[in-house]
Amino acid sequence: MAGIYIHIPFCKKACHYCNFHFSTSLQLKPAFVDAIVKEITLRKEYLANEKINTIYFGGGTPSLLSAEELSRIFTALHENFSINNNIEITLETNPDDINAESLQVWKNAGINRLSIGIQSFFEEDLQWMNRAHNATQAKQSILLAQAAGIHNITIDLIYGTPTLTNEKWQQNVQTAIDLNIPHLSCYALTVEPKTALEKMIEQKKLQDVNQDLQSQQFLDLMKWLSDAGFEHYEISNFAKKGFRSQHNSSYWRGEKYLGLGPSAHSFDGVSRQWNISNNPLYIKKIAEGENFFEGETLTPTQQLNEYIMTALRTIEGIDLTLVKSHFGEKAAGDITLGIQKYVDGSNAVFQDNFIRLTHEGKLFADGIASDLFVV
Repeated sequence: MAGIYIHIPFCKKACHYCNFHFSTSLQLKPAFVDAIVKEITLRKEYLANEKINTIYFGGGTPSLLSAEELSRIFTALHENFSINNNIEITLETNPDDINAESLQVWKNAGINRLSIGIQSFFEEDLQWMNRAHNATQAKQSILLAQAAGIHNITIDLIYGTPTLTNEKWQQNVQTAIDLNIPHLSCYALTVEPKTALEKMIEQKKLQDVNQDLQSQQFLDLMKWLSDAGFEHYEISNFAKKGFRSQHNSSYWRGEKYLGLGPSAHSFDGVSRQWNISNNPLYIKKIAEGENFFEGETLTPTQQLNEYIMTALRTIEGIDLTLVKSHFGEKAAGDITLGIQKYVDGSNAVFQDNFIRLTHEGKLFADGIASDLFVV
């Protein structure tokens, strides 16, 4: 099975913390859709003989696409790929784009999962982030989606912002639980380079991130959602039974996927490609038949390190039997030796030939993974 990711690089406004590729001008949206449709045709052999199990519209703000634009994209996908009948199709959307009409358009198009960028249910948090929606729309968007019959919903929440107290964080999480949301993606605020947030912190216009507060809010989050019956199946992702993200899970399992649109990445099992991150240039190169992406073939060492990084973030953990069969006994032995100090420090457990992080270890997931890398 394989997946397709489609990057829609347009937003109504720029969130202060965001470093994804997007434009706040919609002027090029029609030409962009033309380019996406053509790229679908150009890339139809990339996943040759693969059944497409997931489609994910990310961004940017994919909910800015019109019914006609969505229809054109889906028609091209069905004409060029073999689509699974039980496919998961996710659309990222902002709360302010959700209404009865848009929900019907999405359902008619075949979208069966919504990823709603809530971020917070508090007005002051949303204003601090420069979000386009307000607190009323945050809750109302979920109720509207559920009323329309869409129940496979995930929401994004951000913790660790200077405006978010521990009490407000608990209220955010409890609101999601009370609204019967079956999947949550929760992210610690990160000050990314070249963002408005970084600049405002440097200029002392905004308060910097409190790492201790973030750590405590993450530990609290894990307890609250565990008590509420959620499975913590990846560092940032929590799901009720049967509601894991199939698309993102395929990334973490190292399965093949095709990325369409500017800045999108593709992976065929041994090589990675990435499209140029420039809307006008992407459109121009597609139209003129020029090359619009770069790529690299991953060495066995790079493949192993990627596996370590992704597997350690998941509930399944690192499978040393898999490491031994794919990368050799020495690699498995090196990882076993490398993880021992984290086992001794109660940050990891080693059981039945699997290595998994403890709750405390998840605070240091990236550092532990990089320490296990083969160089």
